[in-house]
Amino acid sequence: MVCKMESAPNPEFSPLPDEWPEELVSLQARVGAGAATGEGRAGAGPEDGSAVNWLFVDLNSYFASVEQQVRTELRGRAVGVVPMMADTTCCIAASYEAKAFGVRTGTIVADARRMCPEIILVEARHEIYVDYHHRVVEAVESCVPVTAVCSIDEMACRLMGRERPLRAAMDLGMRVKKEIREKAGEALRCSVGLATNRYLAKIASDMEKPDGLVALPLDILPDALHTLTLRDLPGIGARTEKRLNEKGIRTMDDLLALDREHAGELWGSVWGERLFHWLRGEDFDRAEAEHQKSISHSHVLAPEMRTPEKAWAVAHKLLHKAAMRLRAAGLWASNIGLAIGFAVPRSENMPVSRFGVPARGWRSEIKLAECQDNQTLIAALRRLWESRPSGGQYDHPYFIGVQLNNLVPDRLHTLALFDGLEEEQSRTRLNATMDQINDKYGMSALAPAAMLTAYKAAPTRIAFNSIPDLF
Repeated sequence: MVCKMESAPNPEFSPLPDEWPEELVSLQARVGAGAATGEGRAGAGPEDGSAVNWLFVDLNSYFASVEQQVRTELRGRAVGVVPMMADTTCCIAASYEAKAFGVRTGTIVADARRMCPEIILVEARHEIYVDYHHRVVEAVESCVPVTAVCSIDEMACRLMGRERPLRAAMDLGMRVKKEIREKAGEALRCSVGLATNRYLAKIASDMEKPDGLVALPLDILPDALHTLTLRDLPGIGARTEKRLNEKGIRTMDDLLALDREHAGELWGSVWGERLFHWLRGEDFDRAEAEHQKSISHSHVLAPEMRTPEKAWAVAHKLLHKAAMRLRAAGLWASNIGLAIGFAVPRSENMPVSRFGVPARGWRSEIKLAECQDNQTLIAALRRLWESRPSGGQYDHPYFIGVQLNNLVPDRLHTLALFDGLEEEQSRTRLNATMDQINDKYGMSALAPAAMLTAYKAAPTRIAFNSIPDLF
């Protein structure tokens, strides 16, 4: 049994216990009674076995909902948000009206038109999504402090004191929904998850969409988890699921039967042991010492940009954006990678990319001495670019991806053996000055001439796990 409530479009709110549904009150009594036994209360206070520690907010169909908020004529209509107006690209968001026809994030535009002939396609507008993101954060913080912004449409809040009992937490979740509608926009809906740790709260937020409110207190946690599939767990995608299946893990029962040691061995990293503890309700976060391991940007080229010269300009711009993020985060790169997808004539044996383009793919990377300056990174990118395949079938690049890998934070950065401290400090000051100017006046204020061709071709896009700076 899962503790669940769905909010009405304009609910009335009351803290009075007799306003709650009977099944929730009985569940509260059952879970509360279990606290007296003192059995397995990891992450919850001994005074109340039903206490939860985290509230997780997940905005539903966020990009599409913002478009429906801004453009009232789109409300109640099937809407697909796309990075560009081209049949070969894919939807990056779909309204629930479009989802009813099977359109999802990642659906190729041509397929979306076939599945839902009435769909309205809207080109993404990142500035608006960032603006509404900040409105939503402000609305949530009027109810409870936001502990972590997990992505453009997700945030987590640690509960304290009187916020932790299940009744109080459910009421708080309802108030968060109300404040988002009133302060950010009536078209914006969210699902709220409550649990003893952030990972489980995220799972709870995914269990009822749209506009759900689900709690996973400890007493019902084992039964609730057994109803899920492996793919319902954050961090388990198609490839990880396949790898787990090959090792005999096909269901949640199989996964939950593992002990901590075998869970660690299964993943081959500390992630497996963390998952073991999280799925048992234990509350701990990743160590503060952890840092971002990679920064990447990619772009699907419009048909008129699919030449080597224009594709190089786009690659140059993507690197410029990644390098600015690198320096802003106080990180240093020790590896750079370049990925290119080449459009080729359609044939029966030719694989089709996820963007609906018959394609050949190529990727390469090279090691670097730890760096963050444009000069070194551009030189490395050029080496990669010049090593790309050549010939008639590689004349039409349609996809470019640039990735900075094996990142090192400032505190762990090692000065290159043949670089003097003064020289590195000089490059650092120069890059910091350029970043300040670009941040204030726009990304093209100070930029290599080679990338200006791509300035409008590869505009800033929303990354699903970050909120971009508006440069």
